[in-house]
Amino acid sequence: MYVIRDVQRSDLPGLRKLASELDTVNLPDDERHLSSILEKSARSFDGRIRDAFEREYLFVMEEPRSGRVVGSSLIIAQHGTRESPHIFFDVYEKEHYSHSVDRHFRHRVLSIGYNFDGPTEIGGLVVDPQFRGQGKPGKQLSYVRFLFIAMHRHRFRDRILVELLPRLEEDGRSPLWEALGRKFTGLRYQDADRLSRENKEFIQQLFPPGEIYATIFSQKIQDAIGEVGPESVGAKNMLTRIGFRYDERIDPFDGGPHYSAPTELIEPIGRFRRGKLAPQRLPEGGTPSAPELEERLVAVERAQGRNRFRAVRTLCTSRDAEIQIPASAAEALQAEDGERLHTIPFE
Repeated sequence: MYVIRDVQRSDLPGLRKLASELDTVNLPDDERHLSSILEKSARSFDGRIRDAFEREYLFVMEEPRSGRVVGSSLIIAQHGTRESPHIFFDVYEKEHYSHSVDRHFRHRVLSIGYNFDGPTEIGGLVVDPQFRGQGKPGKQLSYVRFLFIAMHRHRFRDRILVELLPRLEEDGRSPLWEALGRKFTGLRYQDADRLSRENKEFIQQLFPPGEIYATIFSQKIQDAIGEVGPESVGAKNMLTRIGFRYDERIDPFDGGPHYSAPTELIEPIGRFRRGKLAPQRLPEGGTPSAPELEERLVAVERAQGRNRFRAVRTLCTSRDAEIQIPASAAEALQAEDGERLHTIPFE
């Protein structure tokens, strides 16, 4: 059993190790930036950031026996503001026909766009390679964000966005960036990605306006537009099962596809429930095949203390506004009888 909780400042060393596996805008392999993300998350969980749409929540997964941080995931309450717009390429097709030479072409076109009042974004999901596949940690870290959004629906936008990773070269280079972005900015992919964490003005000023015909790129790059990399296939399949769809948009840096869904139509959010912890405990080692048992993510939240939020994956039953869970789950949650629990299905 893993525990998912709000990140603490003491988690910085473990988080730095995780970031070395991913190194993205949302989880950079840079101690100064990570410290800033941790601080913003702490201020978001305790409400010191007054505007709810300026908050960012970072969750970490802990292996309880060792206390080791083995994964993380993130919610950005609003991705895209006047100060820091959400930037993307719209992807669509245009047809051209010449009667005189009887030639017909269908071209894929990229057009840069900006969103100044953006959606909620989920990102930053990474699992320590040693723990992947052991109890579906990646799915738990993904679903815990839907659980938290369901618990605090008013803090988040009416649409949820996720930017999936595309296929990159073995050295981490982005083929699309090399063919396009680098030619207009003179920056390496990693440098531009790092700079964009604090400054997006250079994209607006240096990227070409208007339409860019993908026909000018190699066939390899054309085929990759809108496609996910091999490490993102599982995430894409999981997201589409619960309501996400490809937006016909891609990231302007690496070409990763954007998937989104109306918040209310995301299946786990629609099946959110609350209830008090029942004094009776379920037997340990039960199976979800029993009709009254259901596997769910279960969370507690507190206004004070070191951990404001804790969640575990466990079997439970719900009856008469009470939720019954095994003793091991109640112990991991540090929950007391009668305390309010929040749950979504984990299927």
